[in-house]
Amino acid sequence: MNLEPSDEQRLLREAAREALSRIDTVSAAREALEDRSTLPDLWPVAVLAGWTGLLIGEERGGAGLGAFDAMLVAQEAGRVLAGAPLLGTLPASLLLDRAAHESVADIATGDLRAAWLPARPPSEREPRWTVDPPTGFARAAAPAARVDGDSVTLDGSVAWAPDADAADLLVVVGQGVDGGAVAAAVESRADGVLVEPTWRYDATRRLANVTLDGARGVRLDLSDGDVATAWYLAHALIAAESVGSVETALERSVAYAKERYTFGRAIGSYQAVKHALVEVLRRLENGRSLLLYAGFAFGDRPDELAYAASAARSVAGGALELAARQQIATHGGIGATWEHDAPLWFRRAQLSRRLVGGTADATDRVAEELLGGRSPTA
Repeated sequence: MNLEPSDEQRLLREAAREALSRIDTVSAAREALEDRSTLPDLWPVAVLAGWTGLLIGEERGGAGLGAFDAMLVAQEAGRVLAGAPLLGTLPASLLLDRAAHESVADIATGDLRAAWLPARPPSEREPRWTVDPPTGFARAAAPAARVDGDSVTLDGSVAWAPDADAADLLVVVGQGVDGGAVAAAVESRADGVLVEPTWRYDATRRLANVTLDGARGVRLDLSDGDVATAWYLAHALIAAESVGSVETALERSVAYAKERYTFGRAIGSYQAVKHALVEVLRRLENGRSLLLYAGFAFGDRPDELAYAASAARSVAGGALELAARQQIATHGGIGATWEHDAPLWFRRAQLSRRLVGGTADATDRVAEELLGGRSPTA
């Protein structure tokens, strides 16, 4: 098994880094905390770079690439805290492509924006399809879905949906009367659809609360397994973003530890600083390894996907939490002020650990897969 990225994947990663370098996304993240209208729209960047069609088949105008390729792009976005439209757009394009929806070609070219409304697959602890609640910790029921031929009527709400505020088409996952998943494509401007842009803590994330009141859409011919794949793709993308953010936080911390002197010595020579940064590095390497596993599972071990993507999300989320805190600690007093960028990484870590089920939910899924008798085979 070759764990090295291919030449094409290296080019994809380098192209993503170059495309994102044209905008100072870190400064934009700071400005957006004061006025979110200043947040740059990275949709044109995503379209020009071809990210909108990454997971769409070549026969439908896409690039026909895999989840690991999408994770490479997400990792580069995470390095610079870019609010690239990946978390909502890519899972939506995956489901629409698998269902051969008529809009797929327009989504691949960027002429149509789609967003997936996150719905968590059932588990032993929660045997129903659920969504993130607007407040609190108890998960809310997925929208109720009533099927009539090729049409679906949906009632319910989904909070904190990535990229939904600017979408033309929403990919909604509802729960049918039999408890199974019902996926539907719903126009964002259709009757009974209310999309309210919102944000929480990290201004670089484009989020929205979506309410469906008798909204009608077109049913997507997908199995429960297909629908669940979108959830795990989102987990893998967040994990990849987190790994990218850890890379930058660690680079900045190490550079400062080398140049900042106290009592005649670089602070990086003190064990308290040195050991803390090595622990960040250890967790970063663990996260990178699990990203490889998640990418492998998407393509070759679909039965291990839930475990692999959840493990990557759990470990990468913990790594980002530690890296963000350690970046502040390494920089000392200045690191805790708005004169420094370190608090922006802390904000990204705090939202990432809660978004789309959260890091804790991913950890629970790992435990369920391991302890419930469905652990991956060696």
